[in-house]
Amino acid sequence: MSLDLFSAFIIGLLGSGHCLAMCGGITTMLTSAIDKPANLHTAKASDQGDIPVNVTSSQPSCSPYAFRLNLVFFYHIGRIASYCLIGAIVGFTGSIAAKNIGIPIAGLRLVAALFLILLGLYIGKWLLWLNRIEALGKGLWGYLSPMAKHVIPVDNRKKALALGALWGWLPCGLVYSTLTWALASGSSLTGANIMLFFGLGTLPALIALSLGIGSIKKLLVNLAFRKAMAISLIGYGIYSFTVAFQLIF
Repeated sequence: MSLDLFSAFIIGLLGSGHCLAMCGGITTMLTSAIDKPANLHTAKASDQGDIPVNVTSSQPSCSPYAFRLNLVFFYHIGRIASYCLIGAIVGFTGSIAAKNIGIPIAGLRLVAALFLILLGLYIGKWLLWLNRIEALGKGLWGYLSPMAKHVIPVDNRKKALALGALWGWLPCGLVYSTLTWALASGSSLTGANIMLFFGLGTLPALIALSLGIGSIKKLLVNLAFRKAMAISLIGYGIYSFTVAFQLIF
């Protein structure tokens, strides 16, 4: 595994406490809405999304627990697939910028390192500049979010997959920060792989939440743990910035 892919995985893992706020509502809703047949739930999936998601469930052919896991599994496949698509687009853009405009890849890595430092400050709640970056994606999200009505109620795998694919475009500072690494990769394939490993890094926290493992959630939202993760990201960002700076100068 290359250092970029490993770094993307670690960013997803360390930043996954933020994912609980952005995607946790969806995963909890998917797992809690199937306990009883013909049950109807309405949940506001995220503070950013503003999509009330009604989930009705009929009696599944498999056990409720297996059906629950299926929905969660396909939701995350859709979400990570969207990350990969965005990563490929951004990676291709980076390659065009490097070849046609002459922007050095090391220069793009400087930008990526700065965003990683900003991400650490954001997660530690010391500097919230990434909120402004998230605002840039709200226009596109405003166009995409109404599509949710076509996949609710979420009562089968295809709808869970589609909802995940849609939710992958939710404005998120954690995702945008990682996308700068995809941009600096200079390749659509590498950009997609970076976002794939980032998505895999976010899975442990969200899957643990789906399975009701409360201890994981408590750890991730613990103030001291969050600060430690934020400092780790800042430290790695400073290291990456130093390496990129030396490549340029």
